[in-house]
Amino acid sequence: MRALLAGAAAAVAAAFGAPTLPVASAEPCPDIAVAFARATGEFPGVGGVGQAFVDALRMQAGGRTVGVHGVIYPASNNFGGGPAFTQNVVDGVRDEANHVQAVLSACPNTKMVLGGYSQGAIVTAFVTSDGMPAEMPAADSVPVPLPPEIADRVAAVVLFGKPTGGALVKYGVPAADVGSRFVGKTLELCAPGDMVCSGDPAGWNSMAHMSYTGNGMIAQAASFALSRL
Repeated sequence: MRALLAGAAAAVAAAFGAPTLPVASAEPCPDIAVAFARATGEFPGVGGVGQAFVDALRMQAGGRTVGVHGVIYPASNNFGGGPAFTQNVVDGVRDEANHVQAVLSACPNTKMVLGGYSQGAIVTAFVTSDGMPAEMPAADSVPVPLPPEIADRVAAVVLFGKPTGGALVKYGVPAADVGSRFVGKTLELCAPGDMVCSGDPAGWNSMAHMSYTGNGMIAQAASFALSRL
């Protein structure tokens, strides 16, 4: 089960290709700002799926500048469940939510796109949520839900392989539901045969969960995000 919530090993190296979006610096605000939460076990940055998404977005952006923030959180495989695993998620939600508010406060003309893959999709879904579940550790210290004036300026949300059903129950993580202000601008993608996001208890297909960079869904997500700008 080690592959659960993990990104493809070949894609991990791509995580280093995403520059960090500066906040409150002398650099100009980007036209588009992406905050992406990587999958379990990937190196800090946006991860393989995240980098592929950013690359596709830039290819379709028509000259618009794209800034990138890899959500800062452990993304570790505390697959024993309980507080250790859920704390990973809480740390990511806190960083991403604070980053979104900082960027949109400093850059009034920037369009924000949120994304996540696998464990990172849980993180981003909670960022959009109408409130953190009370059973999550330190839930009251997380700046969620986002203020309406900030939430309304998030243009699009793309989630790849978001764990559901048994994949969440096994590790003690509550369901991560997209919030009411984000439902209409969110695209959730689940590859055929990916048991992690389909919630099918019959078994796991780790290859399907690692197929997002090669199954056309990256380009689909980039097109969706740009259509919302």
